[in-house]
Amino acid sequence: MKLSTDDKRMLEDLCRENGVSAEKVLKLLDTVRDYEFKERRTGIYDALREILKSEQGART
Repeated sequence: MKLSTDDKRMLEDLCRENGVSAEKVLKLLDTVRDYEFKERRTGIYDALREILKSEQGART
């Protein structure tokens, strides 16, 4: 997901304040965007669940 410099800085600040990984949030947003225009969104919850479970991009 392409973000402006200001948006990226804001996301990183918010994630840091809340103990959330910015990389993980970006992965979640990318996944939602990938499913956005599909007629059926079968599998989206499984995909999101896998991202949340993953160690990569865990809390910073």
